[in-house]
Amino acid sequence: MGSKLPRRIRRVLWIPLAVSALIQFIPYGHDHSNPPITREPAWDSSTTRALVGTACFDCHSNQTQWYWYTNVAPFSWFVQRDVEEGRAALNFSEWDRPQEADELAETIREGSMPPWYYYAVHWSAKLSPNEKAQLIAGLQRTVQASPPIGEG
Repeated sequence: MGSKLPRRIRRVLWIPLAVSALIQFIPYGHDHSNPPITREPAWDSSTTRALVGTACFDCHSNQTQWYWYTNVAPFSWFVQRDVEEGRAALNFSEWDRPQEADELAETIREGSMPPWYYYAVHWSAKLSPNEKAQLIAGLQRTVQASPPIGEG
């Protein structure tokens, strides 16, 4: 006969499981909406749009892909926060409202967008140096030729 864990240790081991189950009932992080697209920029090329779609659209458009883990707390909380903040700052699906597009190229160049943790589950968002350069140049041309409302 194998030895059993003492009852006290078994109880302690159940606590994380119970907490994990209970936090699923917290309502934040379950609003997986994609509002209508009101206006996209006049992209300089289909390549720029494809690169933006790969690296940026999940948080910076109304075309978010809501993956299975976005339904599981606490991951759902972080994803919901990132999407809300991302759409508020820059939304390629609502180009008919003011956007924070003035430092877009620099943000990508310095590597703060996409954030490092996004790559953990979105390997395709990790652009090669050449793709990153194409993205930056294409976004600069796009924003210059088709600035969002209130810019330019």
